[in-house]
Amino acid sequence: MQKASSLADFHPLLQQWFHDRYSEPTLVQHTSWPSVRQGKHVLISAPTGCGKTLTAFFSALDDFVQGELLTETTRVLYISPLKALNNDIRENLLQPLSELEEIFTKEGEEFPHINVQVRSGDTSSSERQRMLRKPPEILITTPESLSLLLTTKKGRESLSQVELVIADEIHAIVDNRRGAQLMVCLERLVELTGEFQRVALSATVNPIETVAEYVAGFTAPGQSRDIEILDVSQPKQVEIDIKFPPDAKRSLEQGGQIWPALFESFHNEMSGSRSTLFFSNSRKQAEKVTLGLNDHAQDLVAYAHHGSLAREIRVEVEQRLKNGELKAIVATNSLELGIDIGDLDKVVLIQSPQSLASA
Repeated sequence: MQKASSLADFHPLLQQWFHDRYSEPTLVQHTSWPSVRQGKHVLISAPTGCGKTLTAFFSALDDFVQGELLTETTRVLYISPLKALNNDIRENLLQPLSELEEIFTKEGEEFPHINVQVRSGDTSSSERQRMLRKPPEILITTPESLSLLLTTKKGRESLSQVELVIADEIHAIVDNRRGAQLMVCLERLVELTGEFQRVALSATVNPIETVAEYVAGFTAPGQSRDIEILDVSQPKQVEIDIKFPPDAKRSLEQGGQIWPALFESFHNEMSGSRSTLFFSNSRKQAEKVTLGLNDHAQDLVAYAHHGSLAREIRVEVEQRLKNGELKAIVATNSLELGIDIGDLDKVVLIQSPQSLASA
């Protein structure tokens, strides 16, 4: 049965919540809901911050509310290549779920129990076992953790009723072994569950047709699944300056150290902004710049963020940045993939990024 596609065709209380929170759907939501709600495989390509993730999840929430997705087991599988993004997605789901439950209770309607859990390399052994005993309705994970789940009997049982897979930030892994691993895992999942809906989310990619075919996969040699491409371009105004501080250049020409001059320049970039995000190409450099900024300011003005930090520290840094409590954060690509980091005044790329896609 094909579903209608406009916001007016969602459950009335979901409509109420959406209007209270966002007023009107974004362009990507208007464009994508018809196909997503009809159960088609889709690749949605649009800039960060335009509502791609909510597009997929909101339709799934409506299915839970309407009884088309049953609870008590995992029905929705969300996969992204970054642990920090997964934690962010869970937090961004828990608040709407709490608000929706409150609205439904106030109106005397029952709201389904929808548990959301994250399984990644940061997840403790006890948490993993608890998820296997009582699988969450929405499981958020990484390609590696999904692969491990599929190697165990209990893991396969917990995934045997999946009906929707959301693959986020697909552009970040489409050209490497993590992407290949994910696609193999999805085909293994098909053997467990039968065909499920695939919704892939991406920033701008090219050639998009090739990426779509990659995400869709094949039901037999030479026989690919049908997938709809939803390319929603939204122009953004971005001001870009390329700088090499004169003092650093002179020091380099004289065979001296460039870092003192760079720290001075970085400090000047921070001073006129509420929040500044510095991107570094390595964890070692991120730590060095963080230390240099704090020493220069003689105060704790910057925090580092990278994959080697403990989960608790990363989450604390992300939350403090969102709350506007940090003057600066120095990160590797651990913060580049679609994480909600609140309002930023400035982003500084230290050296050239290692690829055009990273830039």
